[in-house]
Amino acid sequence: MDLAALSEGLKSGLRLESPPVALCTMDEPPAGVALEGLAPSACTFWRRAEKGVFFVDADGHYGCPIGAMVMGFPLPDPVAEDLAQIVTAMGSCGYMADGEAQQIPTLSHSRRGILYGPLDEFPVEPEVVLIWLSPLQAMLYAESVGSVRWVGSDSTSLFGRPACAALAAARRDDGAALSLGCTGMRAFTEIGDDRLLAAVSGTRLQTLARELSETVRANVTMRGAYEQRKARLTQEIASAGR
Repeated sequence: MDLAALSEGLKSGLRLESPPVALCTMDEPPAGVALEGLAPSACTFWRRAEKGVFFVDADGHYGCPIGAMVMGFPLPDPVAEDLAQIVTAMGSCGYMADGEAQQIPTLSHSRRGILYGPLDEFPVEPEVVLIWLSPLQAMLYAESVGSVRWVGSDSTSLFGRPACAALAAARRDDGAALSLGCTGMRAFTEIGDDRLLAAVSGTRLQTLARELSETVRANVTMRGAYEQRKARLTQEIASAGR
């Protein structure tokens, strides 16, 4: 799999401002890969991964109990207690409904850590790829993965809090997911308020890149037709009003 070519296809097709980043669970980092320590949240690593490849073990994810749970790591007692307190607080303020936390999807693995990095520099085949999207880019993405068809839809879901759950959902279904994000994601990553998060399974990456080129072509064709129609009708309406 030519990850550099796939990354370039996504960047040019979607006109991305931020590069796609990749993740892969593993026990040990590849030779020469840097190690990262504890961060305030699991999603903090997504932004760092735009700049280079690095490895984070389970301990490095424990600054964010929810993120550590979603990323599939076993939680030591202190972290599990912290998670319980956070979930209780979420319920108390009405942020999350009773029983909702138990339904959050999680990555399923028994690895010691996760490798992060830009897709075009990633040294192994990724398990999940993340992309920051504007609403227009999200439209093209959703059309490309087939989640917005009225018939034959792949039923790709749109998620909210926590944003990291979209990674687990995409990996679980070997598909693609789109997340509106969550308050935590926006606080920790400082991503723009006009950005959504897309997560696509590595197994679906080549299909996405191929379908994206067709989606962009179709949208360019329809945009041209709509612009012509708008110009014609605008002229007709103006003439009728004289």
